[in-house]
Amino acid sequence: MSDWANLLLRWLHLFAGILWIGQTWLFMWLDRRLEDAVENPDGQLYMVHSGGFYVVEKRPGLETMPKTLHWFKWEAAVTWASGLALLVVVYYMGGLLQEPDAELPQWAAIAIGLALLPIGWIVYDSLWRFVPPRVATPISWLLIVGLAWALAKVFSARAAYLHVGAVLGTIMANNVWQRIIPAQQAMVNAIREGRAPDLTLGVRAKERSKHNTFIVVPLVMIMLSNHFPTLTYAHDQAWAMLGGLTLLGWAAAWLFRKAT
Repeated sequence: MSDWANLLLRWLHLFAGILWIGQTWLFMWLDRRLEDAVENPDGQLYMVHSGGFYVVEKRPGLETMPKTLHWFKWEAAVTWASGLALLVVVYYMGGLLQEPDAELPQWAAIAIGLALLPIGWIVYDSLWRFVPPRVATPISWLLIVGLAWALAKVFSARAAYLHVGAVLGTIMANNVWQRIIPAQQAMVNAIREGRAPDLTLGVRAKERSKHNTFIVVPLVMIMLSNHFPTLTYAHDQAWAMLGGLTLLGWAAAWLFRKAT
């Protein structure tokens, strides 16, 4: 039964994650193209795909709400929920959370793992709300590395890596549900009530979407680490490997964003 749960949850987690992150990267690409396209002063973008042509237009607001407005939020919820279920099945119930000679009781280790999820969100959210980006960025990297180092003292090497990933995934999901969706809902409510929407809400929501395109890079690497243990969690300096690969991934993501 646990094998079936493991397989089906991984399948669901991966598929929902592809939908979520694919949409996030697509919308960030659309946003840059629509803002930077000097040749399209009307704010339109022309694309071809799937045997058809698409004309995409960005507007800061609407005079009236359309009959159907498409939201993109459930992919994030399903990805996070299936990931949490996997954490429980594989680590909390599967005996992989701690080393065999661990002195810390299993219940205490599980409590630490679960507590990390809201704590990680609170630390990240507070950091990026009150600290300038140029300072918050290196601090964020140090927090990722420091968390990997600290968790290796409590969990098994593999579980330490995966809990860093769980914290990152929780931050991403909360960005969607606590910051992006409420901002969008406030703008929608303003339009429905005949008021001009607060455009600063959209700017802040966009910033968190941008964060998610970078946070997901080390998160995906952590998901792949099970296939390359000697280069990642089983390395003598696993925390340093995670830090170095995170910087490499962020640099690649930054270059990709610039190139596309």
